[in-house]
Amino acid sequence: MNVLETSKLLDEELYSRQLYVLGLPAMQRIQGAKVLLSGLQGLGAEIAKNLVLMGVGILTLHDPHPTCWSDLATQFFLSEQDLGRSRAEASQELLAKLSGAVQVCIHTGDITEDLLLDFQVVVLTASKLEEQLKVGTFCHKHGVCFLVADTRGLVGQLFCDFGEDFTVEDPTEAEPLRATIQHISQGSPGILTLREEADAHHFHDGDLVTFSGIEGMVELNGCAPRPLHVREDGTLEIGNTATFSRYSRGGAVTEVKRPRTVKHEPLDAALLQPRVVAQSPQEVHRAHCLHRAFRALHAFQQLHGRPPRQWDPVDAEMVVGLAQALEPLKGTEGESSEEQLDEALVRTVALSSAGSLSPIATMLGAVAAQEVLKAVSKKFMPLDQWLYFDALDCLPEDEEPFLNPEDYAPRDCRYDGQIAVFGAGFQEKLSHQHYLLVGAGAIGCELLKGFALVGLGAGGSGGVTVADMDHVERSNLSRQFLFRPQDIGRPKAEVAAEAAHHLNPNLKVTPLTYPLDPTTEHIYGDNFFSNVDGVAAALDSFQARHYVAARCTHYLKPLLEAGTNGTRGSASVFMPGVTDVYRGPASDADSEDASYPVCTVRYFPSTAKHTLQWARDEFEGLFHLSAETIKRYQQEGHPQEALISLADMDGPQVLTLLQVVLGVLRERPQTWRDCVLWALGHWQLCFHYGIIQLLRLFPPDKVLEDGTPFWSSPRQCPQPLEFDASQDMHLLYVLAAANLYAQMHRLPGSRDQIELRGLLKLLPLPDLQDLAPIFASDLELTWASAKLGPEHLKKLHEALEIWSTGPPLEPLMFEKDNDNNFHVDFVTAAASLRAQNYGILPASRTKSKRIVGRIIPAVVTTTAAVAGLVGLELYKVVGGPRPLSAFRHNYLHLAENYFSRWVPFAPAIQKFQHLEWTCWKRLEVPAGEPERTLESLLAHLQELLEVRVTMLLRGPAVLYSAGWSLEKQARHLPLRVTEVMRQVTGQAPEPGQRVLVLELSCEGDEEDTTFPPVHYKL
Repeated sequence: MNVLETSKLLDEELYSRQLYVLGLPAMQRIQGAKVLLSGLQGLGAEIAKNLVLMGVGILTLHDPHPTCWSDLATQFFLSEQDLGRSRAEASQELLAKLSGAVQVCIHTGDITEDLLLDFQVVVLTASKLEEQLKVGTFCHKHGVCFLVADTRGLVGQLFCDFGEDFTVEDPTEAEPLRATIQHISQGSPGILTLREEADAHHFHDGDLVTFSGIEGMVELNGCAPRPLHVREDGTLEIGNTATFSRYSRGGAVTEVKRPRTVKHEPLDAALLQPRVVAQSPQEVHRAHCLHRAFRALHAFQQLHGRPPRQWDPVDAEMVVGLAQALEPLKGTEGESSEEQLDEALVRTVALSSAGSLSPIATMLGAVAAQEVLKAVSKKFMPLDQWLYFDALDCLPEDEEPFLNPEDYAPRDCRYDGQIAVFGAGFQEKLSHQHYLLVGAGAIGCELLKGFALVGLGAGGSGGVTVADMDHVERSNLSRQFLFRPQDIGRPKAEVAAEAAHHLNPNLKVTPLTYPLDPTTEHIYGDNFFSNVDGVAAALDSFQARHYVAARCTHYLKPLLEAGTNGTRGSASVFMPGVTDVYRGPASDADSEDASYPVCTVRYFPSTAKHTLQWARDEFEGLFHLSAETIKRYQQEGHPQEALISLADMDGPQVLTLLQVVLGVLRERPQTWRDCVLWALGHWQLCFHYGIIQLLRLFPPDKVLEDGTPFWSSPRQCPQPLEFDASQDMHLLYVLAAANLYAQMHRLPGSRDQIELRGLLKLLPLPDLQDLAPIFASDLELTWASAKLGPEHLKKLHEALEIWSTGPPLEPLMFEKDNDNNFHVDFVTAAASLRAQNYGILPASRTKSKRIVGRIIPAVVTTTAAVAGLVGLELYKVVGGPRPLSAFRHNYLHLAENYFSRWVPFAPAIQKFQHLEWTCWKRLEVPAGEPERTLESLLAHLQELLEVRVTMLLRGPAVLYSAGWSLEKQARHLPLRVTEVMRQVTGQAPEPGQRVLVLELSCEGDEEDTTFPPVHYKL
């Protein structure tokens, strides 16, 4: 697709995050898909919601059954007003509102063979085994992808049958490997050397590759895929190149992903010989037992015409007996599998199977929806073939709840499905909780939806506070369930709170639009956290996660935390005194603090990221910094003072300003032609004359004192480009730069590429003397990173005088999500041209946008899955004291069918002499009436610790030191603690502050000893 093409089949702004994960071909297949979904209970609703948000073309719903009370525990499209109404009909309108691009239909009749042939994928949920076998057999025979999904209490089941010859065109989430070529020899075999040696380790023997952009050995460009052989020294054999032209420079090698074929068995065969997704032999055995448990539940239903009653021991024993009576499972080669049935596991499944739980439906619905997307997009390997998921660890370990069956009986309320598993007493406890949700983005919306469904904070003194300072953007709509198009521009916290209240009118949600960080501790302080029972964090920054985790540690509050990256996701729980505290990465790999050496970015780039950083800096200097500075110069009462203040700026930044002010113009632009002329001049400056000037300073044959060539790896010797309007990237740069320059000057721009090409034919290319006023000192000043001297200020003053009158300029703020404003186009084109200068493999537009916008790839399925996993840990946190073994950290990778749950680490025990403590320990000391003196506090601590305190700190301020002179100690020790704090820090406790946190050192401790903090209660 032409890089200048603006009309797309897909709304890339709306689906931008998904495109980074799936790619345009897969998304277009999804957009044209037809899916039949039968069963609109909670699990079906989750699948439908995810498919609609992902943009599946046509979704047909089938469920003639009436809505009942137990549906409301998991089905977020239904309400009390829908009781007795068909679930499909009640869900259709709200589903359709999630996306105007998806056609949501209803089928009211039976599922016939003619109906099935009209779909690519058929999904059955909450269906009888007889129906599954009938539909599955037909779909397998006629090449229709078939899925079965079901949940029973705390257990879920998913089955996939994509046929006997299903082709996966792109099996992995990773982009094809691409590497820049250093050299290719002529020979048999030809030896390819990569510019970065580390890249060779990513290729494997037998990988197929193609080549592009090679100068010299052009026979390789666009050739048929060639197999690689990786040599011990890291070079690559690429086949016979003996008759090819001699390699000159540049080029890239790109992996060609190989399609893979999947062979699935039909359901009737897969029931007897199940292939299960599991990470260990123990998990395989557990999955096989759950497989037999589900078959026994179907058999019970067939025998009695009803499912087992909640926590009924008689029904449960019957299910165990039915499981025992099933024929043995066949092994992978058809032999009998003699695995011992775990009767206790089957019994527990049966006892709790009558319930329906939102977190389980959310988790399994997300995985099922991802499998549907795999079927229609041919992206990622599908499940092979059964997945069993259970969270029976949510049940109390030492209780026998069926001894009081009345506590679990239906009450004709929206929580009946949850009460059937945990009981009415637990539901009451859940309703009185008050939780803080930090972040109302994709994960935050899913968590809040889950809170509404389970009834967290929906009664008594309970409630949920949502904190998020961001506003709804259009790209949010494809993965943040609570937002709609009319909400764009509104605060996320407020919109999410209103939507959650609509889901459950009893839920009390308080939105806060202040960030949770050190600047708002007067808002989120002692009084605030004293009313909070726990915290759920849905943040996309490790820095923010660390801060929130530290607050939870400080206030001894449970923390539930989740994050995603593409189809990878994690969900964790941190319980005071039970688990270790949060210890994630210290910073984000792509955080704003991550940077490259200035010299590397400006003159010696060697990677696409270097060129993108340069292009992003160009945007900032050309279209933001310059306009801000000129406006400031115009508005200052004393322009000369404003000019002098610029001397403190980085010299290169001001030279960028000069490039904008002057360029090839000597006055303000008045027309579109002027803007194009400026853009063309800047093209020449950056990609032609600038490179020529650099090579004058550092010629291609320059040698260092030790004899090493100056232009040797990682430095790449650049070559100037010649402007050619027929080349897409050349034209895109001028088109984007001219439009941005016009926007900055409040002039009309143009998108007409044909007209632009015609105009460029009439404009002469600016020569060096046109650019001399700014070009002559550019390299000299930037190379030295010098501050501006008087001569530079004089020159700038003369230039700015031209701009002292007239309307102010419009500073442009870089926007990553608006594809119509030329921001990303400019950065993409500038970085690509810079890469051509240096023979670097350029990044695609999509990848460029992701890097410069610091965008985290995201899909709604992963978001929903981790939210469901968080909800399961919430049950344990609220349920009461639990041992470490009850809790789970979770990691999943939907693209690779990897699901892992493990017990968290216990907090490390720290020791000093006779003392032992963990990271959750604090020394609580009441202030007393009247307030303690410093001497009294020290005496109390020494009595408590049985160790002499040698230093007491409030942050960096020393409140006491054993090394003070006797005179200084005599002055401080009689004072009240808060008075000492005022004298030392100049600050008094904040109004409403309940605790002063102090740090101490003790006699004989070592540098790495961190004693528990002192919480001095005011």
